[in-house]
Amino acid sequence: MDSLSSGTPDRSWLGSPIDARPLFAPEHAALMDTLHGLSPADWGQEAVPGWTVRDVAAHLLGDFYGRLGRDRDGHREGPAFAPGETLEAFIHRINQEWVDALSRVSPAGLTDTLDLIGRQVARFFEAADPEAPSLGVSWAGVDPAPMWLDSARDFTEFWTHRQQIRHAVGQETDHDPRPLALVLDTFMRALPHTLRDVAAPVGTRIQVQIDGPAGGTWTVAAAEEHWTLATAASTTRPTPTAPSTTRLTPTARTSSASPASPTTPAALVRLDAETAWRLCTRGIAPDTALARAHTDGDRELAAAACRIVSIIH
Repeated sequence: MDSLSSGTPDRSWLGSPIDARPLFAPEHAALMDTLHGLSPADWGQEAVPGWTVRDVAAHLLGDFYGRLGRDRDGHREGPAFAPGETLEAFIHRINQEWVDALSRVSPAGLTDTLDLIGRQVARFFEAADPEAPSLGVSWAGVDPAPMWLDSARDFTEFWTHRQQIRHAVGQETDHDPRPLALVLDTFMRALPHTLRDVAAPVGTRIQVQIDGPAGGTWTVAAAEEHWTLATAASTTRPTPTAPSTTRLTPTARTSSASPASPTTPAALVRLDAETAWRLCTRGIAPDTALARAHTDGDRELAAAACRIVSIIH
């Protein structure tokens, strides 16, 4: 990656910064409302494959403690990578360890502790420097990530787990547009990394439109080093006219697309908000999302965009 003259890494390809800080406290309040509304039987409902509602709540508490211990308190003890262990395997292992360790804690105890620690997490994020270097975000292909992206990533995780709990007990997704808009905007930051092995002429543009009050338009363009996300909801980013192409990798897939004009993308993918967030969290598969989508232009590029994933899985 290029660096700015100040020595700060250039992350402009990730798009404009996101400020999730004001939304952590309302999201935590919404989580507590959801948990307080559960019946004793609800806690045993399956929320995600292999985990009950109670397990998801325990996982959230583990995330809360991990964030505060590591970033607020500077605590460096804890699990380490096993020999040969991948990031995905490590994350899944330590998540399960938290769930197993908290199995002896009652739902009431979990709820009380989540309330206490979650409010501290919200205060931590509210005071965070959005430009400070922070944890890497693997699905966006950046390590270290700026705190604005790391905190937005955590916000999407908290929001997603609340929806999983709601779905497990027969409630629909909370479509409050303010948090959902931030979730969708954050998830779309995975587009440049998603397309990293897709070769296309410099300036080729793919546009993702998400319908509804929480939606918007995101445009990603092929550049010399990697795909670049334009400012969210912007369709006027200048298009380079140089004839060179993106750098190929051994697994790169070449599209026949031609560079798009400043107003016409090479491929357009239009999704509803429910399909979009479920796709990004692998609640539905890319083929299912593509079948639901309205697409125009290069079908191969549209399919590549629908491989977006905004979690570690």
